[in-house]
Amino acid sequence: MQIRPTIRPMRPEDATAVLAVYALGIAEGEATFETEPPSWAEFDAAKLPGHRFVAVADGRVLGWTAVSRVSARAAYAGVVEHSVYVHPDARGRGVARALLERLIASTEAAGIWTIQSGVFPENAASLALHRRLGFREIGVRERVGRLRGVWRDVVLIERRSPVVD
Repeated sequence: MQIRPTIRPMRPEDATAVLAVYALGIAEGEATFETEPPSWAEFDAAKLPGHRFVAVADGRVLGWTAVSRVSARAAYAGVVEHSVYVHPDARGRGVARALLERLIASTEAAGIWTIQSGVFPENAASLALHRRLGFREIGVRERVGRLRGVWRDVVLIERRSPVVD
């Protein structure tokens, strides 16, 4: 059953819930090389304002999305790396799609021409969703990093905006 969450800008008071959803994704071991969530200060410093959103239903944060710069160089001003995390209880119900659609709209409105990310190949649901939203697979970085002592590959994905030149 689909959920119709409210997608709104992330606020400081969402910190505990956002980091809790992040911690659940980290614990599963299929979303990131991180092994523990950052502090809110670290998270806040790393994510660009204006492109951080939460999905909320019944007063509960079900998921979040945010972007980081890929480089401080001017040539890459329109390129960001994104993350999207959904609480396990809300997965497969349209939450990630709603978050990513809002993120795409905000980045395009800001003149960002490329959204990129790295996804573990085993995360088939994430790869399929991203494909449906216009992301393409660029390639696979083989054995790019270790997670809990195991080498992992990462599929590089990107979405080039059709409206930002």
